[in-house]
Amino acid sequence: MAIFTVVAGARPNFMKIAPIIHAFQKKQREGVEVKFRLIHTGQHYDKKMSGDFFEQLNIPEPDANLGGGGGTQAEQTAAIMVAFEKELMENRPDLVIVVGDVTSTLACSIAAKKLGIDVAHVEGGIRSGDLSMPEEINRMVTDSITDHFFTTSEIANTNLRKAGVPEEKIHFVGNTMIDTLLAQMPNFKKPEGEIFDGLEAGNYFVMTMHRPANVDQEKSLKDMIDAILSGTGGLPIVFPVHPRTAKNLQSLGINAPNLLLCEPLGYLEFNYLVKNAKGVITDSGGVTEETSVMNVPCITLRDNTERPETITLGTNELVGTNPQNLPPYLEKIMSGNWKKYQEIPLWDGKTAQRIVDILITHYS
Repeated sequence: MAIFTVVAGARPNFMKIAPIIHAFQKKQREGVEVKFRLIHTGQHYDKKMSGDFFEQLNIPEPDANLGGGGGTQAEQTAAIMVAFEKELMENRPDLVIVVGDVTSTLACSIAAKKLGIDVAHVEGGIRSGDLSMPEEINRMVTDSITDHFFTTSEIANTNLRKAGVPEEKIHFVGNTMIDTLLAQMPNFKKPEGEIFDGLEAGNYFVMTMHRPANVDQEKSLKDMIDAILSGTGGLPIVFPVHPRTAKNLQSLGINAPNLLLCEPLGYLEFNYLVKNAKGVITDSGGVTEETSVMNVPCITLRDNTERPETITLGTNELVGTNPQNLPPYLEKIMSGNWKKYQEIPLWDGKTAQRIVDILITHYS
């Protein structure tokens, strides 16, 4: 019998593992002999950042929570590695499945390989080329010791080939985050609260910002918010605020009646807002994938992206971190002249099925 350990740690991971869990459960119902354990590393530990996701995405409670949240990058990596090593020694699988590019991805892949356990990296091969981002280091290190690469695009395949990865280890399967998006779209629901009551579909913006380059420098944060406010014609801007950003905004005294700050939202509520927005302004990679498939204009406040397919085939534009770059892009959204989504290959809702089929064939 094949035994797998599936790892999730931070908010984006839950959308990526949900369809994999569901695909394993389907195999079990069909009588296939397969076991899996779901491990939550505890990297994101408040309810809004993780707990709600188990409920909304219909993921079973984890078999273990490693409690690895908090501390510096190194402290968090070390805490997760120590706890995950213990978990693997007590419950040894044939393979560990890690997803994405967070601290948990790196820590758990290292712990597994040091115990001689195979690693599969879902979303392997994506690169931004920017080593100032912790995520890029996590991707590169994880991919250097991975046994099976499940990729989202032909660009990722090319990156892996250039790094000398043998063809038989590369599995081009699509994007599990889009599996979740397509499955959950009928369940999207309007968030509760006064600030959401007056929103009209197609007549507001959604904004997310959390990267240190955008939120930790007071002057550049203020300049960016000012540029966004002046380019969006007074339309409401819903801004679910990361705790660190909220603190910085408070100290800057930024206060505009149409800038609607709220707590981080659940998956179904956030994507309800995105689907019905006039446009999205973000520095998140995952949001650019979701906006593309939902055909919503997206501006990315970064100088690079590890998801170039969202620009060439999706609705995303890379605008950079200089607020002076924003006006022409905002003008394009305001006038309705934004590009449309073209299909991204294999982003069809069946990715997890492909992954689980490959793994069961290989390990049974």
